Amino acid sequence: MGQDKKVAIVTGSARGIGKSIAAKLADNGISLVITDVMIDQAEETAKELAGKGVDTLAVKADVSNFKEVEDLFRKTVDKFGAVDYLINNAGITRDNLAIRMTESDWDLVLDINLKGSFLCAQQAAKIMMKKRSGSIVNISSVSGLLGTAGQANYASSKAGVIALTKTLARELGGRGITVNAITPGFIITEMTEKLPDDVKEGYLKQIPLKRGGTPEDIAEAVNFLISPAASYITGTVINVSGGLVI
Repeated sequence: MGQDKKVAIVTGSARGIGKSIAAKLADNGISLVITDVMIDQAEETAKELAGKGVDTLAVKADVSNFKEVEDLFRKTVDKFGAVDYLINNAGITRDNLAIRMTESDWDLVLDINLKGSFLCAQQAAKIMMKKRSGSIVNISSVSGLLGTAGQANYASSKAGVIALTKTLARELGGRGITVNAITPGFIITEMTEKLPDDVKEGYLKQIPLKRGGTPEDIAEAVNFLISPAASYITGTVINVSGGLVI
């Protein structure tokens, strides 16, 4: 394929926020690698987005597994020849009060949310450094800024993603690579729709804009951060929370 074509890997993009991010990038003609542990849904999403006229590839990958991440990037380069953008979106929750949280739930959330972001960024950086260009966007959370009761593992992992973002921005800036993070607030997804009504109302009362965000709100922020308009922005955390964090 021609070198003028840009290529993005979006982790955890079979559905939800990741899928919305991928769809927005597809609207801009960016070739896409849809990667998720749910390969059937990833393939469906890749096929759907190919309908927008872009090249797509679906790859099953556990981002916490070094070998699978290495294979993901190898398959991407084999098909597209490059990686221009990495969106680290894959993440999970295993909520519980800290005194009741199991070691396995702590480890699993940190492995996928934080280690996974690191492993993918590490592979992306090796490719981008040779080109002396590229953009990495890490999806963190307001929980990583505020802390959230019942989410010691999740909040810690997302705070770690912010620190990782700032560190990589310092390490990779000299090679023309930008690294930024987004901290979504209360976003309306399949996961949050399942919350009890009183919990959802509690969140909404704290949001100055008085509404939940949409996956498209996050996609727009990602689209900005990888665009030429953000070429002088790196190491920054963009808060997309309707004012939940000010």
